[in-house]
Amino acid sequence: MTDSLVWVIAVPLAGALLSVLRPDSAGRIGVASALATIAAAAATVALVATQGEAAYAIGGWSPGLGIALRADGLSVLFLGMTALVVLAVSVYSTGYFKRRVPGRNFWPLWLLLLTALNALYLAADLFNLYVTLELLGLSAVALVALGGTRAALEAALRYLMLGLLGSLAFLAGVALMYTGYGVLDITLLAQRIEPDLTSRTAAALITTGLLIKTALLPLHFWLPPAHGNAPAPVSAALSALVVKAAFYLLLRLWMDLFAPIATGSLVFLLGLLGGAAVLWGSWKALRAERLKLLAAYSTVAQIGYLFMFLPLIMQSTQGVSRSAVFGGLVLMALTHGFAKSALFLAAGVIQQRVGHDRIRELDGIVQSLPATSFTLALAGVALVGLPPSGAFLGKWLLITGALGEGLWLWVAVVLAGSLLAAAYVFRLLSHAFGQSRYPIRALSSAREELPALSLSLAATLVLGLAAGPIWPFLESSVNLGGITP
Repeated sequence: MTDSLVWVIAVPLAGALLSVLRPDSAGRIGVASALATIAAAAATVALVATQGEAAYAIGGWSPGLGIALRADGLSVLFLGMTALVVLAVSVYSTGYFKRRVPGRNFWPLWLLLLTALNALYLAADLFNLYVTLELLGLSAVALVALGGTRAALEAALRYLMLGLLGSLAFLAGVALMYTGYGVLDITLLAQRIEPDLTSRTAAALITTGLLIKTALLPLHFWLPPAHGNAPAPVSAALSALVVKAAFYLLLRLWMDLFAPIATGSLVFLLGLLGGAAVLWGSWKALRAERLKLLAAYSTVAQIGYLFMFLPLIMQSTQGVSRSAVFGGLVLMALTHGFAKSALFLAAGVIQQRVGHDRIRELDGIVQSLPATSFTLALAGVALVGLPPSGAFLGKWLLITGALGEGLWLWVAVVLAGSLLAAAYVFRLLSHAFGQSRYPIRALSSAREELPALSLSLAATLVLGLAAGPIWPFLESSVNLGGITP
């Protein structure tokens, strides 16, 4: 059964190679690879559900010598979300890239991106985390460049330079950890790490590199141009998966490895930066003139919410249920992944069918694109944090934890961010559901509209009303970093 940990990486990698050899069938290969990856991911989820944790040593080498894969409740939740989003985006892309030259280049890069994501979630040592992070970043940069415009190429170059800077910082931290402790396996390092200068410097370098890749304010300036100018399927993956993977990695390392050296001031600073990102990103989204830029700045804000959870998880002292707050963070991350991918795919449908994504000129699109307009509404419900979305429960747990810790500023930021999100969502919907004032040459396309709609339903109804099955996986992870229920 542990072979599924290998297959979840090997299947998309084989699909990427096959799509290079058979470019005329690349779309079918991509969808088939996504379906096969879901089967492998489902087997991994079932394995963790029965065992609690699964490990696989490639080649039979012991940890510290060979490549080890490890899956637990936290990693399989992100693995499952990634598999579902990738399948929806793959189906969408068969229509989006039809008769487009970039389509042939899209599929190998797309499947390499999926390979890197799955390998990152399962990697059990720091060096392999660096390798997968680098493969993820290079694939994402190349996908952004498929936009073909000058703005897309400039955004891709900026993304590349900042991504390489982040990777170098991460690699320097990994080198320091190896110099100080002689191993890179995360489990072995957690047993040996001491709060000394080496570990603190390494933690600072690794964290800085990941903060660049998560686009936390003020290191966010590469994100809006990259997300706003990339093809719609790429924007969906960047927002829902790539940025989220970097945050997952930061969360994993701080809870599994760096918890003994975490200081209250540093964690609180990350929370403050997260709060600033919520307010600034929401304000910029409210003022955005294009739908894709609105979605891009919204990503900056939604990532900020995730960082606001960190002080409550790492440093809570007043009897706050850390496991509940941890569950709220994961639920927010999963909801954001589904909602933002749906929003970007809907923006792509509008851009394809209407010819632009200027918000002021989208009046009355509900008449010609009803499913897409409904997708915008459902994604907006999740972004604001209204019931029944998963974000509603996530924000509720965040507010409850902040009140228990006396962090009234956190409560004010969550409420202000929610009001700003409601303002930019209702601004968009007022145009979409208003009376048509501009000629709209739009025809609905089920192959493009249904994947976006299904993702928005996952963010609202599934994670909001049927999230029960994910809690056992979270409970199996509450011992990370000393978290207690």
